Parts: sequence; structure tokens; C-alpha cells
Amino acid sequence: MLLDEKSVTPDGVRAAATRLTGQAVRTPLLENEVLNKTVGGRVLIKAEVLQRYGSFKFRGAYNLISQLSTEQRKNGVLAWSSGNHAQGVALASRLVGAQATIIMPEDAPAIKSRNVKDLGAEIITYDRYSEDREAIAETILQERGMALAPSYDHPHIVEGQGTLALEAWEDATARGAGIDAFVICCGGGGLTSGCATILEDVSPQTEVWIAEPEGYDEAWASIEAGERIKADVTKPTICDAIATPTPGRLTFPIMKRLVRGGVSLSEAEVRAAMIFAYQHLKLVVEPGGAVALAALLSRKFDATAKTTAITLSGGNVDPALFSSIIGDA
Repeated sequence: MLLDEKSVTPDGVRAAATRLTGQAVRTPLLENEVLNKTVGGRVLIKAEVLQRYGSFKFRGAYNLISQLSTEQRKNGVLAWSSGNHAQGVALASRLVGAQATIIMPEDAPAIKSRNVKDLGAEIITYDRYSEDREAIAETILQERGMALAPSYDHPHIVEGQGTLALEAWEDATARGAGIDAFVICCGGGGLTSGCATILEDVSPQTEVWIAEPEGYDEAWASIEAGERIKADVTKPTICDAIATPTPGRLTFPIMKRLVRGGVSLSEAEVRAAMIFAYQHLKLVVEPGGAVALAALLSRKFDATAKTTAITLSGGNVDPALFSSIIGDA
């Protein structure tokens, strides 16, 4: 497929929203008095931890897989993921009657691997620090003739993810609230690109910002450099969900045009955000899904006197890791 940023459109996001009606959860847009007081502004929280299988990834996966032909579904669907996209693909494939095969890192959180297996998908493991998942996928595609469901580099994936921001804008508008800024947890850029595309159309005054973990903050670095930069994937991180090697070929030009700023969060700041979410929002958020909240709590993004929307993009954290983090509170 030709990866052209013009293939991602606001109308594509609206069409995705129609497909997802009755399939995806329309997650709530929450507000919390303690958080507002802490940051000195109004924060609207898009709680995708309450999405099917605990992540926004189902949106893009279903939008793509539901559009596959009968023959493509018969041949099966292939994806690579550390877990959230894997679960989204496995669920979407099951819903349309296709067999899913997922390439997952050996150290993926057990909860994610277990959910993928329970959904009937085949798992092929690899070493994320020494092996190339895309090279593994290419071999399998040639052998089996499967349809590929990329983590972010596909227009239908990006447009499906953009439905998150469309819902947030609609719900904020219903409350009479404009959104000054939207801070998004960013890995390869699928969620960011989809959200930025629809926000440019419905709320052009909204500034899109990205939050990334230290060591895997190559999206904003790439935007600043004007070219795609690769992260050092040998570095361990608790933010496995967004530990991507480089922005996508499709998503990068969209982000370069529409993203206004980016911040990098330390693991300590991410852990503090997870603790805050548990104590005050009563939500379990995985590390990669907490970086946008961490951006506000750390003051690296200044939310003072603004209305800021943020994503809590996933809640699939390994129980042992979550217990150790909460135990430090």
C-alpha cells in the first residue's frame, strides 16, 4: 500500500466512527477535581483503559480488519505488537471470522499474551532487543499470504484511532468546553496522527502535543530534526506499549505538520502518574498509557488556565509490576 499522508482524512475518521458504532466502547470523558486543582487548569480525561481489552488499539484494528475482503479474511491476519495492538487485532479478527497470528516480544506482559491466546490467536515470539519484527513478518507474509495489520502505518488504522479524539471533542462540546490542547501518549504515531487529523477539521484551535518515555522519545526528536530518527531499542523500559523504534512512514509527515510540541517523561514520573490515577481517578493505567497524565503532573506540559484533554490510552499492566509501583506510594 502507498503510504501517503493524504490518504488519512477527517471523513475517513468519521466513516471509522460509523463502523465502530456498536463494536467499540464509547469511553467516558472524565474530569477530576483533584487533578484540576493540581495542574491549575481543566483536564478532560479520555479513559481508553475502559475500551474493549483495555486499550484504544481495538479502534484501528477493527476499522482495518472489518474492511478486508472475504478472501483476505480466509487467509488470516498478521500483526506485530507488544500486546495492546495484538489484543485489538485478535478480537477484531475473531469478530469477523478470521484467524490472527501475532508476532510478540518474549518479554511482553503476561496479561497481554494470555488475552491474545484466549482470543484464539497464534503467537510467534521474538527477542525485541536483537531481532527485527518486521523482517520476521515479511517472511511469514510470503509463506502464508496473510493480510497485514500494522501497528500504525496504515490509513485505516490511523483513522480508526482518530475516533478517540472525535468522541472527546463531541463530548467536550456537549459540555460547552473548548479544548485548548490535546496531549497524547505517543509510540509510532497512529493515535496521534488520527487524532490530529480530525482535530484539525473540527477544532483547529486545539494544539496537539505528544508525551513519550525517555529513551523512546524519537517521535518529537524526529519532528524537530525533520527526518525519522531511530530509538536505541536495546534500552529497557516499563513503557513497553509505546517503545517503538521510529515513527511510521505514514504517521511521521502527519505529525510533522500537526504536532505543536512534545515532552519526555522519566520512569519515576510515569510511576507517579500511575499512582495518581489509582489513588484519585480509581483507574488502573499501564505505564505507556500514563505518559500524557505524567506530562501534566510533572509540569513538563503547562496546563495552567487551559482546558487540556489527555489520553489514558491503555490499562494492561502486569499485576506484579503494578503491585510494585503502587506499593511505593
